[in-house]
Amino acid sequence: MAGLTAQALTVAGSDSGGGAGIQADLKTFQMRGVYGVSVITALTAQNTLGVHAVHPVPPAMVAAQLRAVTDDFAIGAVKIGMLGSAQIIDCVAAHLPHGAPLVLDPVMRAKDGASLLADDALFALTAKLLPRTTVFTPNLPETERLSGICVQTRADAERAARLFMRQGAANVVIKGGHAGADVCCDRVFLADGRCLELSRPRIATAHTHGTGCTFSACIAAELAKGHSVADAVCTAKALLHRAIAASPNIGAGCGPVNHWAFAEPPSYPCAW
Repeated sequence: MAGLTAQALTVAGSDSGGGAGIQADLKTFQMRGVYGVSVITALTAQNTLGVHAVHPVPPAMVAAQLRAVTDDFAIGAVKIGMLGSAQIIDCVAAHLPHGAPLVLDPVMRAKDGASLLADDALFALTAKLLPRTTVFTPNLPETERLSGICVQTRADAERAARLFMRQGAANVVIKGGHAGADVCCDRVFLADGRCLELSRPRIATAHTHGTGCTFSACIAAELAKGHSVADAVCTAKALLHRAIAASPNIGAGCGPVNHWAFAEPPSYPCAW
C-alpha cells in the first residue's frame, strides 16, 4: 500500500493538550502518509503542566468504536496506548482486527507521574495483549515493573525482552530515554534473534511530552505501509529525534514534540 491507501488504527486515551495519546497518534499517521482511525479509551483533562482528570470510556462504548472502525476500514496496523483498566483491556482484546500487526505501548504513567493504568490491569495486559503483539515498546520503568528485572545493562534489557517474548511478544523495543545518559539508546530485540542498538545524543530540552506515543504510532504507520519491523523502528527512532530537536516550545511545562518534523525525508531504512 502507498500514500493514503494505508490505514492504521490507534486505541488510546485522548489528550486535551494535543501532545500525546490519540491526538499525537493521528498527527503521526498523517505525517507518515497513513490514514488514521481511532478508538478512545479515556478522556483526560491535561496540558503541559500535568494530568488534571481522567474519565474512562465505558467498555461498551470502546467495543462499539472498535466494531465501527473494523467493519468499514482496511486496518493495516494497530497501535495500542493508554487502556486504563482490566475491563477495557478485555474489551479491546475481544474486538481487535485479526491479522493486522499490533504495536503495544504499555502506557502506565504520564510525564507528571499520574497513574494511567490500574495495578490490577497488569496481568490482563500481559495475558490478553502480549500474545498478539508484533512490537512491544516499554520504557525502562515499564520494563522493570512488568518484568521484575532491574535494567541497568544490555544483558538486563535482553533478559527482560526474552521474558516478554516468552509471554508472546514477537519483537521488543526497550526504550532507553529514562536512563539519563548523554546518549539515548533503544535496544531492539527482533523475532529472528538479532539485537539492534539505536542511539542518538540526548537533546537538552523539557519538551518531550508524547514521545512514547509518537514513537509507537510511527512504527505502526510504517508497518501499515508494509515495511519490516526493523525498518519501521529505525524510522521511528530517527524521526522522533528530529521531532524532539524541533519542539515548537508550546506551553508552560513539558511541551510536545514537533510532529511536522516527520514530513521529510520519507523514510530511514536500516543499514545492516
